[in-house]
Amino acid sequence: MQYLVTMEMLEALSPKDFQDMLNWLEQVIIPSEEAVIRLMTEKKILAGGDLTGRRGWAFIMEASSNEEVARLLSNIPQWPLLQVDVDPLHSCEENLAQLRQTVERMKSAEG
Repeated sequence: MQYLVTMEMLEALSPKDFQDMLNWLEQVIIPSEEAVIRLMTEKKILAGGDLTGRRGWAFIMEASSNEEVARLLSNIPQWPLLQVDVDPLHSCEENLAQLRQTVERMKSAEG
């Protein structure tokens, strides 16, 4: 199943000093980017990337269940600091089949 995932920082980072910023980048930001790239390499993230001009990501994720999505996302070091939105996606083919069934039911009820 595919999911649309957006992850954005909850609040702006306010580093106390240069060392604080350096630590933040080395211990949280870079490992988080590496985790997302790893998910892309493993084909768990099919498409997407960093949000231009904002602190976060948007991507299409492939997973077998909601639980797998939660597990994969929680392994991103930055995850506790992000607003995460996950929307399951239904294929256009599935939607088309449902629409055709609806039309057939409506036609049979009409006559």
